[in-house]
Amino acid sequence: MKLLAAVPLGLTLGLGACGGDPAPAPQAEDAPVLMQAGEWTIIRKTTGYNTPTVTPAEYQAALKQIGEDKLCIAVDAQGVPDADALAGKDGTACTYKDKMVRKGRLIATLSCTAGTGTSEIVVEGNYTADTLTLGATMTKMQGGSAVLRTTHDVTGKRVGDCPKPG
Repeated sequence: MKLLAAVPLGLTLGLGACGGDPAPAPQAEDAPVLMQAGEWTIIRKTTGYNTPTVTPAEYQAALKQIGEDKLCIAVDAQGVPDADALAGKDGTACTYKDKMVRKGRLIATLSCTAGTGTSEIVVEGNYTADTLTLGATMTKMQGGSAVLRTTHDVTGKRVGDCPKPG
């Protein structure tokens, strides 16, 4: 009987010695960064332009192109912006081939229609609820051949809610 009574006492003393440090608090998961839907101003600066026949003059002219669009961007439940909004004039009817969205970082490949061919647009960059800074590389294909490759710096700022149709 004495042996059984000593076991609980030993366990109690052993546990009591560990009680000096409180258990570490569980690490809080960072709140996800979600881009907000709404009206955005998107600026695209051409940083590269290449075709099989590009001349130096055409290349230099392309580098002067800066486009600014004001558009309504829809955002899904995971905070992923509408693919067509990211594509700009480089494609229509775009879908995500792949995407990684995590903690304010977006890496994705878009597959789009572009005139009589297709375009594939790789975007990579950072975003907050109301800003966007991406690099984009577009490759346009026609008849199985690459006919145009462009690169753009894309910046965006949410300016408010979308205007109500009416």
